[in-house]
Amino acid sequence: MNDPTPTALEGLRVLDLATLFAGPLAATMLGDFGAEVIKVEHPRRPDPSRGHGPGKDGVGLWWKLLGRNKKTVTLDLSTPGGRDVLLRMAAGADVIIENFRPGTLEKWRLGWPELSAATPRLVLARVTGFGQIGPYARRPGFGTLAEAMSGFAALTGEPEGPPTLPPFGLADSIAALTTAYAVMAALAGRDRTGRGQIVDMAIIEPMLTVLGPQPIWYDQLGYVQPRTGNRSANNAPRNTYRTADDRWVAVSTSAQSIAERVMRLVGRPELIDADWFTTGAGRARHADELDEAVGSWIARHDRATVLAAFEQAEAAIAPVYDIRDVMADEQYRALGSITELPDDELGTVRMQNVLFRLSGTPGAIKWAGRPHGADTDTVLTQLGLDAGEIAALRAEGAL
Repeated sequence: MNDPTPTALEGLRVLDLATLFAGPLAATMLGDFGAEVIKVEHPRRPDPSRGHGPGKDGVGLWWKLLGRNKKTVTLDLSTPGGRDVLLRMAAGADVIIENFRPGTLEKWRLGWPELSAATPRLVLARVTGFGQIGPYARRPGFGTLAEAMSGFAALTGEPEGPPTLPPFGLADSIAALTTAYAVMAALAGRDRTGRGQIVDMAIIEPMLTVLGPQPIWYDQLGYVQPRTGNRSANNAPRNTYRTADDRWVAVSTSAQSIAERVMRLVGRPELIDADWFTTGAGRARHADELDEAVGSWIARHDRATVLAAFEQAEAAIAPVYDIRDVMADEQYRALGSITELPDDELGTVRMQNVLFRLSGTPGAIKWAGRPHGADTDTVLTQLGLDAGEIAALRAEGAL
């Protein structure tokens, strides 16, 4: 039975031509809120995310997340038949997301002139490491390079240690969020003008933006933010602290009132009267003293006691979780942040739910990532191809 609840993006058709990871994740986010997403993969070289990370019974688990709510078809865009089929698909699409190196679609005669001729209302989102222009445009680009070049790695880690990269796709994920937003902005523009446009998304740029005011600090003051570990140059105490039962908690005191509550809680109210305590920058200059005060108190109590005391004092604290804790946490459960759904290959799977809750047109996960090319015949038949045409495309190697 079909769910009668309307979805925010119902009627929007998205072709996902991208791989690893920003482009496909942006398409996933659109699919979560009702867009029809058709994943186009090479017949013999599927999206590498199918084989990234751990798998179970030969099934890639990362793909189950990244491929959710997507129909999967195979198509070799470099073949004449594959090109023709994509142009036919593009004629009925609203959005295409791709992350080939600049010039690749043009080499196949599938650039903006050809795609926009198929449908002038098309939004073409081009997601690359360095963008479509500039001296680095044709370089291979991955999120790791954006994490390095944006300044993120230089900021991350202990002061005397090396620059540190995240152990997950941080830059790709931020670029995916930004791409989904950019697509929606372009579609809103289409509503005004009646025409589509190109989204040029360079993965290095969203990462730079989320790092905050560093460019203006450098421009106006010549200031280069150093690595400070878990500390902040803007306030203190701000760190992770070990509890008596060998667990960890994170404390933040961005607000002056919170900093004062923490000092009273840990038995050091006299520090509040110090001249330097009245500003975040002043407290940051005395981080050693504040960390000793907070850390020594926390070290004498188990985590449950620490969390309860901070909550009662209305001071900001959080346990440092690993994924086991996340899956069991009552707040995540209340929000429905992890959801369970049936899967033909694995029985049931649990994964992150949609990113946010809409009261009128909520998102939903209809299915997890499907096998490579599982919907090829169905999609092409709906496109108007008959069995003979589909067989000819397979013989050509286009499917």
